[in-house]
Amino acid sequence: MATFRKFEEIQAWQKARELNQLIGRFVDTGKFKTNYRLIGQIEGSSGSIMDNIAEGFERSGNR
Repeated sequence: MATFRKFEEIQAWQKARELNQLIGRFVDTGKFKTNYRLIGQIEGSSGSIMDNIAEGFERSGNR
């Protein structure tokens, strides 16, 4: 099992960050126009992936 000093080293967190950035660029292109509720849902859920990984890392005692 790999040892991480920071949650940013976890590949799943890195991939979640890439996904979050991709979604941000997609939303910024105006594809959703004025569907602000959908934009909020998508941005919130993509961000929570990174948050959950970081929280799990912190709760496991890896600080």
